[in-house]
Amino acid sequence: MSKILSLLVLITVLSSCMKGESVDLVIHNARVHTMEDGNPIFDAIAIKDGKIVEVGPERQILNKYRADEFIDAQKKDVYPGFTDAHGHILSYAKQQLSVDLVGCKSYDEMIVRVEKYKSKKNPKFIIGRGWDQSLWKENEMPNNKKLSEIFPNIPVCLFRIDGHALLANDYLIKQSNVIEKFANDPELNQGGYFFNDSTGGFTGIMVDNAMNPVLDILPSFPDKELETAILEIQAELYGYGITGVHEAGLEYEEVQLLKKLIDADKLGLNIYAMLAPTPKNIAFAKKNGVYTHENLLIRSFKVYGDGALGSRGAFLKQVYSDHDHHHGYLTTSMKRMNEIADLCTKIDYQMNTHAIGDSTNRVLLELYERTFAQNPDHRWRIEHAQIVDPADFKLFASAGVFPSVQPTHAVSDQRWAESRIGAHRMEGAYAYRTLLEQFGMLAIGTDFPVELTDPFLTIHAAVQRKNAENFPSTGFLPKEQITLEECIKGMTIWAAYAAFQENELGTLEKGKDATLVMFVNPVKSNAVFVPNFAHTTWIKGKKVYSVE
Repeated sequence: MSKILSLLVLITVLSSCMKGESVDLVIHNARVHTMEDGNPIFDAIAIKDGKIVEVGPERQILNKYRADEFIDAQKKDVYPGFTDAHGHILSYAKQQLSVDLVGCKSYDEMIVRVEKYKSKKNPKFIIGRGWDQSLWKENEMPNNKKLSEIFPNIPVCLFRIDGHALLANDYLIKQSNVIEKFANDPELNQGGYFFNDSTGGFTGIMVDNAMNPVLDILPSFPDKELETAILEIQAELYGYGITGVHEAGLEYEEVQLLKKLIDADKLGLNIYAMLAPTPKNIAFAKKNGVYTHENLLIRSFKVYGDGALGSRGAFLKQVYSDHDHHHGYLTTSMKRMNEIADLCTKIDYQMNTHAIGDSTNRVLLELYERTFAQNPDHRWRIEHAQIVDPADFKLFASAGVFPSVQPTHAVSDQRWAESRIGAHRMEGAYAYRTLLEQFGMLAIGTDFPVELTDPFLTIHAAVQRKNAENFPSTGFLPKEQITLEECIKGMTIWAAYAAFQENELGTLEKGKDATLVMFVNPVKSNAVFVPNFAHTTWIKGKKVYSVE
């Protein structure tokens, strides 16, 4: 019987080559998830000139179209290409060129990795990224005593995993003159701090704005090395079926680098860029307004409202449970945030603000309310929305604020989050179900390289509320789980809507870009994590990745 069915399909395909409308590609014998309302699933899809011509039943598509290429999907799942709605391609590229400190289990292991890097690369300035003291037995912020002893004559700058704190050796502290600058600059004091030990001595740890004097003297990586790293990252993303990234905060020079790669026909990812609100970028936005350069779209500013919870820079209404008298802080003043909001309103840009703590979320929701009164469809975003006072959730609906969240943060932070904020504030923590019910949509990403790029870890965290090791067994704050379909919408149609691209991307329907992915395994959410990967990835009908 199976041979007869295969013969009938072959006859149908051959006959369709002889008649019907001409297209470039037909994918059939598939499970095509359109991600439209109701998420209908069809058997086949026809593509021409980079656009979707039709999605429908197997017989209908094969009878109607003749194609240059037919692909038998063998019942594999086909979805719109996934979008990571909050990632950092340039930061990831710089991490790949730095000392890799991700996963270090101790301070000593971190030192060993730095020594190996120095021995191999012989750099004039050592930059490392990715340490996380919560993985260490002592679970305490490190100090620079040993670092300075081993590296007395070269600047060493080691960034924490979240990028909101760094450890500097004495050589770099002296070179940057950071202590004197911090003492004389109120802005550094208001939006950051030095971390001292129990005796009051400076440990070499700087958090948020206190890092600025060091950041000002960091050397740049050569463009050629960055380009190579960016293309390697693109290949990694394609391999997971990720075809787009909302790049969360670019400098002017980084925009030019991406444009250069696009012009060279090397960078095919759909990139929705949020600009850092620097003078150069503000001048660019005022001059160009909403800006498109092939697959690069720019119409937003990324603003840092506060720091990170892990380094105690998130701005909280009540003090940190594990740090008396400390609330965190705003890293951008309200005066400045209002100025950026006015600019965004004037030039029709989004304001996408990093807000971790419940106090920061509150002041941003109130600021955004003013915009909602002028434009209910503003789509301004709060990035992260990690800790929200339960009384403030309703403002996401009333002010039309788009929550942009990263589910893997929840299962990474669950080891220590309650120690930071106390059990009484966990009700409003990592509350993706509540945020979805308020606004009706979520933009979902990873915040890579803080977390891994794998979207199936995102699904596992969002739906099962577990990490890759399936911990905790009952899920972290399980009442805040969302469904598989909701999570995928957050990486397809809702992500497109969050970037004003819903007319081109996010669903598989007639007239939209033929940007899609076919997966190796069925797309499911299981109690135990099961890896999955792209089998084939297309952008505008062009195959950009194949497992074969």
